[in-house]
Amino acid sequence: MIPLPIFVISYWRPQSVLSNLDSISYVTLPSLPENRLTISQAELNAPQDVINCKKKAISTATLHPNLPQCIQMNTDQFAVASSIYTLGGLLGALSAGSFCNKHGRLRAMRLTTLFFVLGPLFESLAVNIPLLCLGRFLSGIGAGAAVVVVPIYISEIAPPKEKGLFGAFTQVMINLGILVAQVLGYFLSRDNMWRIILATAGGIGVVQLLGLFFVSESPKWLAEHHGPERARAILRRIRGHKANIDEEVKAWNINSTHEDIYEEESLLSARPGSHPTRNPKAASTSVSIVGALLHPNYRPAVIAVIVVMVTQQLTGINSIVMYSVSLLSALLPTTAALLTVAISALNVIISVLCAPLSDKFGRKTCLLLSTAGMGINSILLALGIYYSFKILSAIATLLFVASFAVGLGPIPFILANELVGPEAVGATQSWALAASWIATFLVSQFFPMINQALGRGRVYYVFAALAALFGAFIAYWLPETRGKQGAEEVWGRKESRERVE
Repeated sequence: MIPLPIFVISYWRPQSVLSNLDSISYVTLPSLPENRLTISQAELNAPQDVINCKKKAISTATLHPNLPQCIQMNTDQFAVASSIYTLGGLLGALSAGSFCNKHGRLRAMRLTTLFFVLGPLFESLAVNIPLLCLGRFLSGIGAGAAVVVVPIYISEIAPPKEKGLFGAFTQVMINLGILVAQVLGYFLSRDNMWRIILATAGGIGVVQLLGLFFVSESPKWLAEHHGPERARAILRRIRGHKANIDEEVKAWNINSTHEDIYEEESLLSARPGSHPTRNPKAASTSVSIVGALLHPNYRPAVIAVIVVMVTQQLTGINSIVMYSVSLLSALLPTTAALLTVAISALNVIISVLCAPLSDKFGRKTCLLLSTAGMGINSILLALGIYYSFKILSAIATLLFVASFAVGLGPIPFILANELVGPEAVGATQSWALAASWIATFLVSQFFPMINQALGRGRVYYVFAALAALFGAFIAYWLPETRGKQGAEEVWGRKESRERVE
């Protein structure tokens, strides 16, 4: 699950051998926050009844005398503890874009990792609702920032022709995190052991923080903010000495002289993650969050990523991630938790198998197939739950998750980097993830209430209708980005990239 040794070996080996292994290593280690993100997001699913004292402890043993075996909470209080994570995520998403544009992708990832450690610490040691909520909120801030910064970093260091494949690492690690949380929940949802589930995310955060000191800054960001010399050296290290990087450097739209290329060789041995002197003109190249929305060149992209991210959440995936055990327990009382583990395992497998699809068939096609599949299976799941048809409910749930993995899982995270230039990608990604966290909050907070009010699975008709609505908008509004060399080509603009403060 944590390939740190692979990263270290590939980093120090001769750079001419299998240069894509370097790219995989650089992608996988920064993707660990996504793994930790969904452990926190799904960690309250299986042990819910144990944490809020609805399920009595088998024994009186505790991890520590001062830690209670459970925290007394009613349904509304538990919903707050669960959904406050998304409010932290919203704050992290809104602040991360401008920070990573100004200070770099690597520094932003290191900072978010501190929240990954502090949040689970408060959660696992919580003795009351406020401490539990504080830990969830801190975890959410780190997660919200990570899902802005990490996909940008991955997209900027991935080989140009395989951005979709490498971008899928984000979703693979998210799904792996869900699987870890569900497996831990299946075995540790008893007594005081639920605290181990919450603490696991902090352990991954520590590994992430240590590993990031062996990772280099994004070459594309360095080219924008410090000039091309250091950027070319880092890119050469990632791609290998024999790789032709001229076309990739050209796509940065940064002038590179012969002296710059000569100086590149002297920088190859520089310490990973170190930054040279800042370019004084760098600040003027970054676009603010408000500027991205107001400028006519960036506004269509902002609208596109917001709608795609909202589609990702409001088609109902988190109703399964967060509430599948309680949702299916009445229908499948003895196998609901096990089915949840099976769903998570399938999600990981399908995500890996579908990773190359967006590079082969296109981002837009995969998004439309994914949205249609989720809408159809929402109807089947609603029918299965309403008529107590167990087999239909189980199959529809599995196909629902599989449909998500085809497109709506991995693709939204890479769109911002393909729809705008590097000067606006941080702001655009912040808009996207802010919308995502708001939508996630709405689902996590109100799904139990709406499900209870409508009764017997009818809420999935709502998700099906939303899938149809958002799918129609994506078909109309979103341009295809596969194989395009920049935002101007994606949107059919002939003029040069315009920079806005």
